[in-house]
Amino acid sequence: MNFIGTYWSLVPPLVAMLLALVTKEVYSSLFVGIVLGAVFYCISMGTGVEGFISHLLDNTVGTGADAQSFGLIHCISDKWNVGILIFMVILGTLVALTNKAGGSAAFGRWAAKHVKSKVGAQIATLMLGLLIFIDDYFNCLTVGSVMRPVTKRHHVSREKLAYLIDSTAAPVCVIAPISSWAAAVAGFCAVGENGLALFCQAIPFNFYAFFSIIFLMLIVLSQKDFSLMRKYNLKAQTDKVEPDKVGEVADAKMEATSSGISLKKLGKNGTVLDLVVPIVLFIASCVMGMAYSGGFFTPGETCGHFIDAFAASNASVGLVIGSLTALLLTIGWLTSRRVINFEDAMSCLIKGFEAMVPAMLILVLAWTLKSMTDSLGAATYVAGLMQGTNLDQLLPAVIFVVSCFLAFATGTSWGTFGILIPICVAVFPVGAPLRIISISACMAGAVCGDHISPISDTTIMASAGSGCKHANHVSSQLPYAITVAAIAFATYLVAGITQHWGTLTSGVISWTFGILAMATTFLTLVKTKKLA
Repeated sequence: MNFIGTYWSLVPPLVAMLLALVTKEVYSSLFVGIVLGAVFYCISMGTGVEGFISHLLDNTVGTGADAQSFGLIHCISDKWNVGILIFMVILGTLVALTNKAGGSAAFGRWAAKHVKSKVGAQIATLMLGLLIFIDDYFNCLTVGSVMRPVTKRHHVSREKLAYLIDSTAAPVCVIAPISSWAAAVAGFCAVGENGLALFCQAIPFNFYAFFSIIFLMLIVLSQKDFSLMRKYNLKAQTDKVEPDKVGEVADAKMEATSSGISLKKLGKNGTVLDLVVPIVLFIASCVMGMAYSGGFFTPGETCGHFIDAFAASNASVGLVIGSLTALLLTIGWLTSRRVINFEDAMSCLIKGFEAMVPAMLILVLAWTLKSMTDSLGAATYVAGLMQGTNLDQLLPAVIFVVSCFLAFATGTSWGTFGILIPICVAVFPVGAPLRIISISACMAGAVCGDHISPISDTTIMASAGSGCKHANHVSSQLPYAITVAAIAFATYLVAGITQHWGTLTSGVISWTFGILAMATTFLTLVKTKKLA
């Protein structure tokens, strides 16, 4: 029986998706999909048990330039993938270093002195959330622990703080080209393709992420909220500013779910610069590392053309060079100022690795599942199905809904990326506007589903960071997220309809529609007293 190049080639990722929805556990679901793909391949090729094991772990098909490798060991040892994994470990170490040095705690002390109003406390929370865009775990850990005392002092409810944290964690990370999310998404793209360049092209169409941040700003500046959030806000106005059991255990929860370092245990020698300088060093070093990998510092065609060099860069190499440079400079900066000793700095390597293990495991399994579907010719089969169909205009909106539902059910954006992005990459030809818009819809839907999912790690960490009950955060945030999701869905319909006119024209029309839809929706909600 032949499974290659037929509808059976789609069964492994579909099984992984369904299992993830049913079991709410993405690791085993991805692995089952991998095993099923290897079984289909060995049956098609008639290789038996030995062929199954070989294809599951490391199998090379063809010779010379046409050779292709598949399997778990191949995916782990691939040069590009290894670079992404190293980058994530270094990023986790930088997060641990920054928190250990007390930079985050110092920012909290600074904010307590300079923030004078309830709106100011919320704006400061929002701005800090936008500043820390390199990783959502880092975002939740820092913003939650730093701003909780500040917002409590100004009677901002814990539920509102959780909404502020959750709406600036994943949404800002998924539109930042220098972040762990960008590196992960780039790793799911086709072999030989510049995944980071594709990610950057998709940023303008990530409507849910942008609209979430814009809607959050409208909520903060207008001081309007949905009824359930108003109830919690009213209660916060009458609460005395004193610790409670929920708030007391928040840092312990954050320690257990993130970098393993509680801000209560940090030294008091750190300053705001110990938060800002590592972030600036990281961004600058990664940008320069990307430019270097693209030939900016090498005499030749790209020398002197920074944008061209960045677009032609090798994200895996560039991010490792940049993050490693930033790590060394940060260690030098912190130890020279004696806010952290060398022994503690080295212990952060272990903490950083531990924090990134779940994300790294998802990446490895997702890469391997993609490898199995590639070996079954899924890309060729799906591309053939798409030719001549007239449903392409609806695909971005459909992909947004499917991605949102999958992320909601599984509680993970990255697992959703691993299942759906390879399919989006395979379906549409390189350079097609619909390819960019659909990948954006996949990322936006994953963030949306993750945002409203009660089992999402980011949602749980936002609850822990704010010190509020998890059920309260999930229920009070839901009306905001659903409102933005509905606007994003309608905007993807517009983007799909206008994609034939090119990405620039489609982007302008879609953004114009989205902004007008958001303004109209906001004013209508205010007029009908839904927001008050």
